[in-house]
Amino acid sequence: MSEYQLEIKQVVDYPRCRIYRHFIQNLMADQSIRTGGGSDLFYYTVLCNYANFRTSYLGIDGIGYTVYPGEWICTVKELSAWFRTRFQCQAVSILDELQKRHLISYLFLDRGKVVKYKIRDWKKHNTVLDYNCPCQKDTGFFFMPTVVATELVSVGRCSEMDILLDLWMSAVYNDSQVQGSEIGPVVYLRNGTGSPLVAYSEMAVRWGISKATTGRVLKKFADMDYISLMSFPGRTGSVIYLHSYLSTMFQI
Repeated sequence: MSEYQLEIKQVVDYPRCRIYRHFIQNLMADQSIRTGGGSDLFYYTVLCNYANFRTSYLGIDGIGYTVYPGEWICTVKELSAWFRTRFQCQAVSILDELQKRHLISYLFLDRGKVVKYKIRDWKKHNTVLDYNCPCQKDTGFFFMPTVVATELVSVGRCSEMDILLDLWMSAVYNDSQVQGSEIGPVVYLRNGTGSPLVAYSEMAVRWGISKATTGRVLKKFADMDYISLMSFPGRTGSVIYLHSYLSTMFQI
């Protein structure tokens, strides 16, 4: 048998990003990162985090439901807790926005107390398993198309959580096309230059916030040990490296 070596990398040309469920669960539990915004990237990622890979059966208040791949069923109260909304109607409004963007579809069950949602194009990006079995929600991973993340951050004002997820999904590691990626996971906005240098003004436009807010949010993430910022003099720009990326993505 010929020997082979698994290459640990995240390349620019790969159209999807692997997202681990425990990473999203940790972000959901981090109350210090704000979630209110208009891009809905965080909310969509949370819904994907709970979606099934295989058919399973779920009981809520004594009623049994069949949940197919790409779907999940929860109470409106649970949904509001995931999204950190003050009122349950606000969580439903977020579902409406994601449905208008053709990313999900949903319906109410049990006289409006339960929501069943479906991630559109789930089977296109994630492997669906044929057998029936409970699907764990705090282990394993799912794939998120990078184009969906880019589209979501461009439609509204990003929250701090949206920004952190955008940085994570924009990371490139060990790709010869991107300078500095051999050193560590570096944020690259896929602008075709091959340079990870990015100006605060460019990031501000991308996230729909002011330049001052951009600097404040990035400094906050650096203080929380999520990222490292390398700033260069003048108008050259900055380079952003991610912390804990390799341990999360590759268990190293």
